[in-house]
Amino acid sequence: MAAFTPLKFSLIFVLLVIASNAFSIKEASIDDLQLAFKQNKLTSRKLVKFYIKEVDRLNPVLKGVIEVNPDALLQAKQADYERRIKAPGSSVGLHGIPILLKDLIATKDKMNNTAGSFALLGSVVPRDAGVVMKLRKAGAIIFGKASMTEWAAFRSLTLPHGFSPRGGQGKARSL
Repeated sequence: MAAFTPLKFSLIFVLLVIASNAFSIKEASIDDLQLAFKQNKLTSRKLVKFYIKEVDRLNPVLKGVIEVNPDALLQAKQADYERRIKAPGSSVGLHGIPILLKDLIATKDKMNNTAGSFALLGSVVPRDAGVVMKLRKAGAIIFGKASMTEWAAFRSLTLPHGFSPRGGQGKARSL
């Protein structure tokens, strides 16, 4: 068996450090994503496409997303453009980061605002909710609407948690 020399040990240590610094979208924090944007390792468009694929892959089982914003890729393209031209605030905070909202939070866009119910399908709100205005101002991409218990369980004491007519019965994912 070959002995570990200081040189071999140093090489292994360097390889481990390099491997630990590898970028992983699945494990990335907002700060990690912003750094990846800044280093041109990632774009908002690639990030949104990744999340769309994850929703397509996991949502048939988990039923956690009621709908994806049809304009999410367009918003991502705009965020990437702003970063390229170095618009103020385009490399910090939530700029270019996809955000999923509960279906109870009003958005004045192409998405529905239904609180999980078919009764409100197609309804139009007069404006974005205050939190949505703040998210958009911060440059966040409104990615879609998350499922929720219909009417936030307001209408029934016996409705199963995580059930909505629009989303079906949501399931917790075991880790």
